[in-house]
Amino acid sequence: MSTTVNQKSLYERLGGANGIEALVDDIVDAHMKNPVVKARFLPLKEDQNHYNEVRRHLINFLASGSGGPEEYTGKDMPAAHKGMNISAGEYMSVIDDIMFALKKHNIDEESQKDVLAIAYSLKDQMIGK
Repeated sequence: MSTTVNQKSLYERLGGANGIEALVDDIVDAHMKNPVVKARFLPLKEDQNHYNEVRRHLINFLASGSGGPEEYTGKDMPAAHKGMNISAGEYMSVIDDIMFALKKHNIDEESQKDVLAIAYSLKDQMIGK
């Protein structure tokens, strides 16, 4: 493990604002192609304004949660996922898409583990709500 990786925030290791924006675009694209969850994400394409709002919330959520200056002003996780009744399988499928995007962007293993730990910490706030 290199010292420089440890000295950088997760935000920096994910590529800052531009890197996180590209990650979110690839994650959402993967969700829209993923047979397990695409039915939940494809309707976003029908309303460009809603899509843009969700995209911005995802970018700001990841940026803010990883140490960036962006402010997340969206709903908290239970409120954002209320009534969706997300299954454990759907949750894991989304995690797979996130990990795939991190690897695609050559994010180092330590940072991948950090993102995974954050995602798992939110699990109970999303599943079955």
